[in-house]
Amino acid sequence: MPVLSMFYGIIVRMQNEKGGKHNKPHIHAIYGDHEIVLMLDGEKLEGDFPKK
Repeated sequence: MPVLSMFYGIIVRMQNEKGGKHNKPHIHAIYGDHEIVLMLDGEKLEGDFPKK
């Protein structure tokens, strides 16, 4: 899926959820083995990132 931004080892991208649940517009951020899904207003839908 398209990468929107990459910084400090964090990859921010959008995904197409074919056949899956369809949330409001959101982004996926990946850092190592961690992934978080955020709404565009900053609300966390799922996942977590390390504190630092």
